[in-house]
Amino acid sequence: MRWTDPPDAPKRRRFWPPVMWWLRAALAFALVSGCVLLGARAGELSPPPAPAAPAAAPDAASAEDGADPEASPVAPDSPRASMRQFFELCRAGDYAEAARYLDLPPGANGAALAQRLKAVLDRHLWLDVEALSPHPLGDAQDNLGAGVEQLGKIPTRTGTQTVRLVRRTTPDGVRWIFSRATVQRVDEWYARLEDRWIRDHLPPALLRPGPRELLWWQWLALPVLALAGWLVGMVLSYFIRAALRRLVARTDSTLDDVLLGGARGPLTFALALVGVEVALPWLGLYVPAEQFLDKVVRAGLFIAVFWFALRAIDAVSGRLLAAPETRDNPAARSLVPLMGKIAKVAILIIGVIAVLSELGYPVASLIAGLGIGGVALALAAQKTVENLFGSVSIGVDRALQVGDFVKVDALLGTVETIGLRSTRIRTLDRTLVTIPNGKLADLHIESYTARDRMRLSCVLGLVYETTPAQLRAVLEGCEGALRAHPLIWPDDVVVRFIGIGPASFDVEIMAWFQTTDFGEFRTIRQGILITFLEIIGASGTRLAYPTRTVHVATRGGERALLDPSADGKAASGREEPRQAPSAAAPPSR
Repeated sequence: MRWTDPPDAPKRRRFWPPVMWWLRAALAFALVSGCVLLGARAGELSPPPAPAAPAAAPDAASAEDGADPEASPVAPDSPRASMRQFFELCRAGDYAEAARYLDLPPGANGAALAQRLKAVLDRHLWLDVEALSPHPLGDAQDNLGAGVEQLGKIPTRTGTQTVRLVRRTTPDGVRWIFSRATVQRVDEWYARLEDRWIRDHLPPALLRPGPRELLWWQWLALPVLALAGWLVGMVLSYFIRAALRRLVARTDSTLDDVLLGGARGPLTFALALVGVEVALPWLGLYVPAEQFLDKVVRAGLFIAVFWFALRAIDAVSGRLLAAPETRDNPAARSLVPLMGKIAKVAILIIGVIAVLSELGYPVASLIAGLGIGGVALALAAQKTVENLFGSVSIGVDRALQVGDFVKVDALLGTVETIGLRSTRIRTLDRTLVTIPNGKLADLHIESYTARDRMRLSCVLGLVYETTPAQLRAVLEGCEGALRAHPLIWPDDVVVRFIGIGPASFDVEIMAWFQTTDFGEFRTIRQGILITFLEIIGASGTRLAYPTRTVHVATRGGERALLDPSADGKAASGREEPRQAPSAAAPPSR
């Protein structure tokens, strides 16, 4: 994948075409939405957040008895029961009924005050209702007197103001309601909410809480906020990369240019997340929703970091492959892509663990569980792990590289790819053979590409009629022809009379030519063999061919019948085939 244009390419346009713009916007929405959904799933598995404000102290009687206030029976006229009913009515949108839990001044709009009080409490004082006292008289240890319960404090410009409940007898019975002083401050608290204007103009259905304690209008605003953040990220990324491009243009290395080009996507995504984080306070999120979206943004930043790490691995791998040292080293050309794949797998594993940990998943338990599942993994993935280590062994030992012509046991072919699991070899019949790396590491591998020179080996059989002078002429002529060749390796040229065979005088010829191209070697071999034939003919002798003598026994005695092809000479009484001149080289590809 290319991220930068070549030097002679035309200058890029300042803005993308509309189609590409919308595709990038859709990609931004998909990424942010995926983070939100993954975070929501993590929130379902993680424990609920702690309350933002201290809850009411345990009841005195419960503390003396050593009983858990959570397990105590809840009285219908207790602070816990009253607040539970108040919040249930508010969630259902029945604010007129919820107003019965407010000590309203004369002429006050109870439904509006209940709705505003619920918004203030959710924004500044997230209550854990189950932590309130379950007893009718409330908490007797808070030193507030009988019939008074303090829920917490609301921050203001001049300090903090308390939120209190009082025990009152109403026409519907005894219950705990918000005090008159608390109700009188509701409008003042509500006026300082960031999302007050939106709350005053949206329909009531959008003001109800949805999943993860986000109001429905906030869920609808998140995609718009994500898109706006992506647009801001694109603009900021463009100017930042333009400034950095001027700096990297002063360096001689091209690696920083490739890294800067690869950082476009991750940098834009990270800046978009920062923009979303800055704009979150304008949504007026509740404490649990704010904590949830903070986790999502931090997880997204982790994704951006590991995304850039993957791009950096590609950039470094491409730089190494383009280096002159690597181009001239077949082993390095095969090892760099393999190491790049291993590094990517490691980065992905670390990234997944980091993101899941940030979203609240029990990563420590997951990692500890890997030890228990190690036995199952070793059994189920035994071959996979074996092939992985086999690929590393092949890369380290450099037994073969991509493009090598090799012989693996009885298999001849050219190496096409070396992967993490297997190696593929193209045979002479143009078939593709796949060998697992774990098995390949244990096989006998013979590399013809690694040869620095090629050997010519043959035995010339001359007829018995060859005289010593003719034999010397053949020896001197053949050795002279070999040494006169421009590609001959002069250190070891063998042309020797090695013995008298069953039907010929045998002359051994062995020489090496300084070439690694098999096609060129075949041309050289052909020319040398033709020269040998010319030398033999010019010396007055010829090559021998197989002879055969047949002995026939009769009753009256033994007589010998010579085969017409015996050339007038009797041999050893058996057929001896002669080896034609050949070269010790692999079959043609």
